[in-house]
Amino acid sequence: MLEILHDYLPLFLVGAYPEGPLGGVAITLILSVLGLVASFPLAILIALAQVSPWRSMRAAAGVWTRLVRGIPLLMIIFWAYFCVPLVVGAEVSGFTTAVCAIIVYESAFLAQIVRAGLQGLPRGQMEAARSNGLSWLQSMRYVQLPQALAHMLPSIVNQFVSIIKATSLAYVIGVPELTYSAAQVNTITLTKPLQTFLVLAAFYFVLCFTISRLAGVLERRIARQRAGLA
Repeated sequence: MLEILHDYLPLFLVGAYPEGPLGGVAITLILSVLGLVASFPLAILIALAQVSPWRSMRAAAGVWTRLVRGIPLLMIIFWAYFCVPLVVGAEVSGFTTAVCAIIVYESAFLAQIVRAGLQGLPRGQMEAARSNGLSWLQSMRYVQLPQALAHMLPSIVNQFVSIIKATSLAYVIGVPELTYSAAQVNTITLTKPLQTFLVLAAFYFVLCFTISRLAGVLERRIARQRAGLA
């Protein structure tokens, strides 16, 4: 393993860059951050629809979340790979395809986190906001959402860990992320697949463990803040 790391660490970290495209850990993190950031506004809209007083919106949001969560991400990646170029009428890179697929997939899971955060707040807050003349949307925007988002930060960070692991599936459409880099190293070495993929597992472990520890720190900090306000 140490020999693999010594010889191919740059390939694991940044792919063929600067002689070739950026890849490895760098693309894995970029994919994950873009997927989380771009899917979160959509997730908020879906969650608001789920808790809204309008039955048609609740039904539509429920269908979306159940449908997307019931389909493997790999299948969504394949659909995006073939459908996105047809929709936009132009060739789309594997990276863009992977981002689109992750946005669709994660929007359903993040929506459940946001919904749980909203439903975990005391009912009296919404009633107090409405009694002060705020509409339902204004109450959500100015009263409910800010509190819910602060409480759901640890869950969002944990979901970010799931996104990092999910990006490995982008390998099947040629995105040069971390798993793709490991496959390249395995092709070069030929006789060291066990060591190569142990190194790959170590990279994923370090990334996910570090972010999970961050989620734990956030959770403890939020718990202390709650205790201070109690």
